[in-house]
Amino acid sequence: MANVRNLKKDINYVLGDIIEAVYLFEIATTGKPTDETNALIDEAIVSFDSLIGKVNAKNVENKKAHFKQINVELEQVANQLITKINALQ
Repeated sequence: MANVRNLKKDINYVLGDIIEAVYLFEIATTGKPTDETNALIDEAIVSFDSLIGKVNAKNVENKKAHFKQINVELEQVANQLITKINALQ
Protein backbone atom coordinates (compact mmCIF):
# COMPACT_ATOMS: atom_id res chain seq x y z
CA MET A 1 0.00 0.00 0.00
CA ALA A 2 1.36 3.40 -0.95
CA ASN A 3 0.02 5.50 1.92
CA VAL A 4 -2.93 6.38 4.10
CA ARG A 5 -4.00 9.26 1.87
CA ASN A 6 -4.50 6.89 -1.07
CA LEU A 7 -6.52 4.49 1.10
CA LYS A 8 -8.78 7.36 2.15
CA LYS A 9 -9.18 8.38 -1.49
CA ASP A 10 -10.05 4.80 -2.46
CA ILE A 11 -12.71 4.62 0.25
CA ASN A 12 -14.15 7.96 -0.87
CA TYR A 13 -14.16 7.12 -4.57
CA VAL A 14 -15.55 3.60 -4.26
CA LEU A 15 -18.40 4.46 -1.91
CA GLY A 16 -19.07 7.71 -3.78
CA ASP A 17 -19.42 5.77 -7.02
CA ILE A 18 -21.82 3.35 -5.34
CA ILE A 19 -23.99 6.23 -4.11
CA GLU A 20 -23.91 7.71 -7.60
CA ALA A 21 -25.06 4.37 -9.03
CA VAL A 22 -28.03 4.41 -6.66
CA TYR A 23 -28.93 7.92 -7.82
CA LEU A 24 -28.67 6.84 -11.45
CA PHE A 25 -30.96 3.90 -10.72
CA GLU A 26 -33.49 6.27 -9.16
CA ILE A 27 -33.39 8.58 -12.17
CA ALA A 28 -33.70 5.70 -14.63
CA THR A 29 -36.65 4.06 -12.88
CA THR A 30 -38.97 6.09 -10.66
CA GLY A 31 -37.32 9.49 -10.89
CA LYS A 32 -37.47 9.86 -7.12
CA PRO A 33 -35.99 8.18 -4.04
CA THR A 34 -37.56 5.03 -2.63
CA ASP A 35 -37.19 3.44 0.79
CA GLU A 36 -34.82 0.82 -0.63
CA THR A 37 -32.54 3.34 -2.34
CA ASN A 38 -32.47 5.56 0.74
CA ALA A 39 -31.48 2.53 2.83
CA LEU A 40 -28.64 1.72 0.42
CA ILE A 41 -27.33 5.29 0.53
CA ASP A 42 -27.51 5.30 4.33
CA GLU A 43 -25.64 1.99 4.45
CA ALA A 44 -22.91 3.35 2.17
CA ILE A 45 -22.52 6.45 4.37
CA VAL A 46 -22.33 4.37 7.56
CA SER A 47 -19.72 2.13 5.91
CA PHE A 48 -17.73 5.19 4.84
CA ASP A 49 -17.76 6.61 8.37
CA SER A 50 -16.74 3.25 9.84
CA LEU A 51 -13.85 2.70 7.42
CA ILE A 52 -12.50 6.24 7.77
CA GLY A 53 -12.69 5.86 11.55
CA LYS A 54 -10.60 2.70 11.31
CA VAL A 55 -8.05 4.43 9.06
CA ASN A 56 -7.73 7.28 11.56
CA ALA A 57 -7.25 4.94 14.55
CA LYS A 58 -4.01 5.83 16.32
CA ASN A 59 -3.55 2.88 18.71
CA VAL A 60 -2.69 0.22 16.12
CA GLU A 61 0.15 -2.22 16.72
CA ASN A 62 0.78 -3.49 13.18
CA LYS A 63 -0.13 -0.68 10.80
CA LYS A 64 0.55 -2.61 7.62
CA ALA A 65 -1.77 -5.48 8.57
CA HIS A 66 -4.37 -3.00 9.86
CA PHE A 67 -4.50 -1.11 6.57
CA LYS A 68 -4.59 -4.33 4.53
CA GLN A 69 -7.58 -5.43 6.60
CA ILE A 70 -9.32 -2.10 5.92
CA ASN A 71 -8.70 -2.60 2.19
CA VAL A 72 -10.27 -6.07 2.40
CA GLU A 73 -13.27 -4.66 4.30
CA LEU A 74 -13.73 -1.95 1.68
CA GLU A 75 -13.84 -4.57 -1.06
CA GLN A 76 -16.35 -6.69 0.87
CA VAL A 77 -18.63 -3.74 1.65
CA ALA A 78 -18.48 -2.53 -1.95
CA ASN A 79 -19.36 -5.98 -3.31
CA GLN A 80 -22.29 -6.30 -0.90
CA LEU A 81 -23.65 -2.88 -1.84
CA ILE A 82 -23.25 -3.54 -5.57
CA THR A 83 -25.12 -6.84 -5.15
CA LYS A 84 -27.95 -4.97 -3.42
CA ILE A 85 -28.04 -2.34 -6.19
CA ASN A 86 -28.24 -5.06 -8.83
CA ALA A 87 -31.12 -6.69 -6.93
CA LEU A 88 -33.24 -3.53 -7.00
CA GLN A 89 -36.34 -3.80 -9.16
